[in-house]
Amino acid sequence: MIRLLLVDDHTIIRDGIQALLADVPDFQVVGQARNGRELLDMLPATPADVVLMDLNMPGVSGFEAVPLLREQFPQVRVLILSMLDHEKYVQQVLEAGALGYVLKNASKEEIVHAIRTVAAGKPFLCTEIGLNLLSKLVQGHAAPAAKKPSDLSNRETEVLKLIAEGLTNAEIADKLFTSKRTIETHRQNIIEKTQAKNTAALIKFAMENGLLV
Repeated sequence: MIRLLLVDDHTIIRDGIQALLADVPDFQVVGQARNGRELLDMLPATPADVVLMDLNMPGVSGFEAVPLLREQFPQVRVLILSMLDHEKYVQQVLEAGALGYVLKNASKEEIVHAIRTVAAGKPFLCTEIGLNLLSKLVQGHAAPAAKKPSDLSNRETEVLKLIAEGLTNAEIADKLFTSKRTIETHRQNIIEKTQAKNTAALIKFAMENGLLV
């Protein structure tokens, strides 16, 4: 049996969660609290395995209660149930000692799974937050924001393609019927615009932007 304590400053939310979980055979709601202070006062006389807690509450908020719980009742697992979906809040409470984070718009099945996972001592993030974090992680590892090909003039793009093909400045000048000095100027402009440090970087830039076919 997993003993639960529900912490939220809205009675209707606490009662709603309790009703939602009433038919889960291995769950037992042993108490309710309106904020972190009531929770901390209640725990010595009302042992619980998992605390299902909101963050924004008057008095002692969830943000303040999580580190206090970790210090005073380290055996109690904390699962945050909140509408706050910003990753900074998720990171803050997880680093403070919460083991899981679920949004209030999650399905009953996901909340039940989250409680069981956290009760087993394993971390849990609801699907929506997990996908948001994954999306930001992917974006953070995307290719560096070098200048786009559209920032290059048509002639510079043409010169870049020929550089990527391995032609020297003199060979490019002959091919484009211009002077070697002009090509050198184009090459320098391309380096500045793409922020490439050498020819290899220029070739990589050309490949990544579809200039080599």
